[in-house]
Amino acid sequence: MVQNPTGLSRELIIHPGETLAEVLSAKEMSQKELAARAGVSEKHVSTIINGTKPISVSFAKKLEYVVGVDASFWCNLQSIYDREILEFEEANNISEEELYILKPLKMIIAYLSAIGCIGAEVNDADKVLGLRKLLGIVNLTLIPQISYNAAYRAHQSSSADLYVMFAWQRICEILTDDIEVSEILDMDKLQESIPEIKLLMFKDSNSINCELARIFSECGIAFKIVRHFTGAPVQGFIKRAEHGKMILCMTLRQSYADRFWFTLFHEIAHILNGDVKQKFVDFSSVKSEIEECADEFSRNVLMNSKEYKTFIDDSDFGLESIRKFAKSENVMPYIVIGRLMKEEILDWGHYSGEMIRYKWVEEMS
Repeated sequence: MVQNPTGLSRELIIHPGETLAEVLSAKEMSQKELAARAGVSEKHVSTIINGTKPISVSFAKKLEYVVGVDASFWCNLQSIYDREILEFEEANNISEEELYILKPLKMIIAYLSAIGCIGAEVNDADKVLGLRKLLGIVNLTLIPQISYNAAYRAHQSSSADLYVMFAWQRICEILTDDIEVSEILDMDKLQESIPEIKLLMFKDSNSINCELARIFSECGIAFKIVRHFTGAPVQGFIKRAEHGKMILCMTLRQSYADRFWFTLFHEIAHILNGDVKQKFVDFSSVKSEIEECADEFSRNVLMNSKEYKTFIDDSDFGLESIRKFAKSENVMPYIVIGRLMKEEILDWGHYSGEMIRYKWVEEMS
């Protein structure tokens, strides 16, 4: 165990017995007289004043009669003392294994400090204690054993870190906690809002985030773009929160607009298909029935599958042809170019001047 990492001294934690001794001194009352007036033994009073016995609720009431100080005062003193002792013991019995977990969480901790969830410039022991409370776990080493009650889409990567992933999901909950939404998820409203959502790609990029939040809120969904952290290669996160509210968070390791819109409609598909009822990681590089259904939905929302096939068969893939087809499908040209590159019809980087990157995503990376 790591000894005294906080630098706190046990002697600085004051037992209520010390306060009682001061009150008796001010009243010029001996311990023997207090014992007689309270109807307890001298030993009982002595052990409290010496700090080896707590002030019970019943004795606090006796003190109210004898020394004229409310019982609640003594009970509060005892409660504060008990809590400080517990925190002292916790802080001074943190294992090396738990402290080691702070290393991959360095950027997470800095971010949590910046948004006021963890105190700034605290020592390692305080960081561990703060993370325990924030993540709802008694020991950080238990994180790998927990199956998170959510569905999320991620890149399958050896860089994924279980501790960062767990903390990132908690950040999603924190950032959406105060977002007001309709009382319950309205699936019909969400389905009807898809054309409106799709049109947002034509708006100024700085307004997209707020407009999406508004539309999703009306559907009973708390939406948030969340910063990406190394170790959490997550693209989307869906969770049913309290009171029927649905959480939908997105992050992009890269800020290309075509990937953003494809991922967004992919996540909408998961909600409409009821996939949030299942606990799963939707890795972008691993095929599954759930993932393929969401991918197909996203592709069809962005471009009609039959029209896209006709375009593939007849097009020369020149920029003007792409722009014309994009206009007919009511999408930006980068949507068509991105899919053509994904399907290896065009080389990566082809028509790079048409590809858009969202600055508000870059700022969160």
